Amino acid sequence: MHRLTVVDHPLAQHKLSLMRGAETPSNQFRRLLREISHLLAYEVTRDLAITTETITTPLTDMDAPFLAGKKLALISILRAGNGLLEGVLDLIPSARVGFVGLYRDEETLKPVQYYFKVPDNLPERRVIALDPMLATGNSSVTAINLLKEAGAKDIKFLCLLAAPEGVAHMKEAHPDVEIVTATLDSHLNELGYIVPGLGDAGDRMFGTR
Repeated sequence: MHRLTVVDHPLAQHKLSLMRGAETPSNQFRRLLREISHLLAYEVTRDLAITTETITTPLTDMDAPFLAGKKLALISILRAGNGLLEGVLDLIPSARVGFVGLYRDEETLKPVQYYFKVPDNLPERRVIALDPMLATGNSSVTAINLLKEAGAKDIKFLCLLAAPEGVAHMKEAHPDVEIVTATLDSHLNELGYIVPGLGDAGDRMFGTR
């Protein structure tokens, strides 16, 4: 599917299977999400721009590769996005962080915004939006809309699970945004949940219902 990358690394698939289990407790779920986000972060940052600077090793001078340009902007789509955020920050601790607060109206399945705070200079940064679930795509599309209104031009979307319906919605609304995920699941059920899925990621992270 257009601009969709599925990270099929064996470790990612193994950890995702452990997360899917209905009996996996919240503390293990959070730990696994943090671990799998390291593997996803590796893929979503694969094409970052590189420059070189001269450094001195214990043996000689060399032109060494370093990340170029403004620091990344990681945007957590609250609340479940924070589970991915912590793991990505493990690898990119200098990244700037923003938050988009959205919740899903369970009757309409439409997103409702309650918070928006993002780093400055978004037009000059690679922006990675984080949300474990791309289900209907309504919240994700709304979040990307808000980021573009704030000036973001170079955006990727990082999730743990995606449904075909959500991918199609994102493709239609934002064909320029690449989606990186650990898996493309079968479909959505009548309540808008991903099947086979893993339930509500936020509830499973925080032990709520």
